[in-house]
Amino acid sequence: MELKIKNIGIESGGKPIVFLNVHDADELGVSASGRLQINSGREVTVIVNIASDSIQKGYLGTSKEVQKILKLEQDSVVDVQISAFPKSLQFIRNKLNRKKLTYEEIHEIVNDVVGGNLSESEIASFVTSLHIQGLSLDEATSLSLSMVMTGKQLFLDAKQIVDKHSIGGVPGDKTTLLVVPIIAAAGLIIPKTSSRAITSAAGTADRAETIMPVDLGISEMKQVINKTNGCIVWGGSLDLAPADDIFVKTEYSLCIDPLLLPSIMSKKKAVGATHLIVDIPTGRGAKVKTIGEADLLAKDIIELGKRLDIHCHCVLTYGEQPIGNAIGPSLEAQEALNVLMNKSQVPDLFDKACHVAGSIFEITGKKDGFELAKDILLSGKAEKKLREIISHQGGQPEIKPNDFTIGANTFEYHSKDEGQVLWIDNNMVVEIARAAGAPKNKGSGIIFNKKNGDKVSKNELLFTVYSEKAQKLSRAEQILDEKMPMGIGKKMEMLIHQVKEPPVVRRSFVLDR
Repeated sequence: MELKIKNIGIESGGKPIVFLNVHDADELGVSASGRLQINSGREVTVIVNIASDSIQKGYLGTSKEVQKILKLEQDSVVDVQISAFPKSLQFIRNKLNRKKLTYEEIHEIVNDVVGGNLSESEIASFVTSLHIQGLSLDEATSLSLSMVMTGKQLFLDAKQIVDKHSIGGVPGDKTTLLVVPIIAAAGLIIPKTSSRAITSAAGTADRAETIMPVDLGISEMKQVINKTNGCIVWGGSLDLAPADDIFVKTEYSLCIDPLLLPSIMSKKKAVGATHLIVDIPTGRGAKVKTIGEADLLAKDIIELGKRLDIHCHCVLTYGEQPIGNAIGPSLEAQEALNVLMNKSQVPDLFDKACHVAGSIFEITGKKDGFELAKDILLSGKAEKKLREIISHQGGQPEIKPNDFTIGANTFEYHSKDEGQVLWIDNNMVVEIARAAGAPKNKGSGIIFNKKNGDKVSKNELLFTVYSEKAQKLSRAEQILDEKMPMGIGKKMEMLIHQVKEPPVVRRSFVLDR
């Protein structure tokens, strides 16, 4: 059938979507979510949506993604034929039926995901099948390799390329802003790609963006690394393992995370990492609750690393409270810079950064890694290296802590009791910070004055909420009226609180990578 092109200017989220009049759809014998083959000198397979009134009979409504491929003007004539469903759908059905998938089958699925040949419901079926049926290490290996092969890769001329990753779940973890310059200052290559926040108050890319551009391309990233040994860039601008970004959207909407291992390892393989340290924050409020669970996850990470020729070690870190005192992009970057400049003491941040960096040193053969990292940090070499990276990524290398723009609207929360801080609810902390505007409003967030174990007097300041907008600060205050994110008591009491009515269950799913 021949149809005329109607460019309707709708973005379809990367998928090749077209719109057909219901009468043309009946004549072709295609239904919603069916496939069509368009031939206009270029062949492309598209997913069909049915429109009764908005698309005239004889026309094919094309999304921006399809128009970019076809490059046709309005009213251009194309030949349209019904197309078979992708073979990958049968492989997805096989997984739903508890069958293990081969590398070839998984590669076909990943290739169709990246190519836009699978609908959102079909991708959701695959992700759900992995969640229910489980993911074997063989399948995780195949997924990792396929996700690498269907995207771009970074090729660096170095025998050792190191990287670090945190599985996340703990607010305020600005460790990367310290670890990367420590490692680079020691002469090791560390091409750090990072994510923006999905559910948290700040991703590493959000923090770094307050001091330098992070949306570099691969060639620009390579230039920065060649000059400084390291970088901190947003992974979303690099097209590394692009299938992961698509899977993450589905995982987030379903509140499941079956692709955690291949998601981590594919990105590291894509940048050519030979040595990797994975930080697994552990405890109440973290993604991993117990040391036993963390050890099992570490075992799988190390084994998958062997299969991908990446030497992996894991570090289990304390995850029951925020890292440092600052939550929110600008506040966290400011705190990290203060530590690098030795202008303020933040013991837990300092300790964690040195342990993670020290583990990287030791996995590459250096001795006394913690002390080496500590010396580089205290000597000012790490600060100097970060400023080099900032300069080559196009930022302001002379930036000072006072240069950050912080939200002018503030709310101070004081203790109603005396005693000590018994616990901090990480999920509630994130909810408050996001209500205040983080991470979109980079100057919004929280500064803590007290943390676990600290002594507290009645009416003493516990934390301050910052917001760029008064209306958003009011939202954060409303949350604090309902529930307190910190427990204050004179001793570790057995009763935390009473539940007298069915509680409101808040969404607290953590997926940021």
